[in-house]
Amino acid sequence: MRKLLATLCGAIAALALFAIMLLTLVDVSGRKLLSESVPGALELTELLMVVVIFAGLPLVSMQGEHVVFDSLDRVLPAAVRRVQQALVDLLCAAALLGLAWLMWDKAGQMAGFGDVTAQLKLPLPPFVRLMSVLCAVTAAMHLWLVFAPPGEQHHPGTETGGVT
Repeated sequence: MRKLLATLCGAIAALALFAIMLLTLVDVSGRKLLSESVPGALELTELLMVVVIFAGLPLVSMQGEHVVFDSLDRVLPAAVRRVQQALVDLLCAAALLGLAWLMWDKAGQMAGFGDVTAQLKLPLPPFVRLMSVLCAVTAAMHLWLVFAPPGEQHHPGTETGGVT
């Protein structure tokens, strides 16, 4: 399941990033060579950046590559670090689930109002729903980390036993 999630989120982020690079190339080339830019290039870049960022969230959590304050880790016993990490993962999961719920609700409101982008008139609710789903997936990853077997956790110093 982890590999499938990593492949899926990685592919989504990579495709969005490639689309941004291609769009930028065409837009800049068009401006320099033809004095014409791609209509809505900024809007498309912004929406694709949302996809890159939120598709990367589960990957960052899965690999433990987020910002970490670990100054006290050398002096804390492994058991305390395991409990601390479980509490951090639970807090992250709760915050991400709350954020996912708020975004899902906001997407419904936006759909009701017919919110679209200013220039291209692209509907915004699908992007906000995608953000919501990816936040929920990231929350699920943090919940999984709380109960994951020690060998599958990414947290340094917790290899000797998980919190169950």
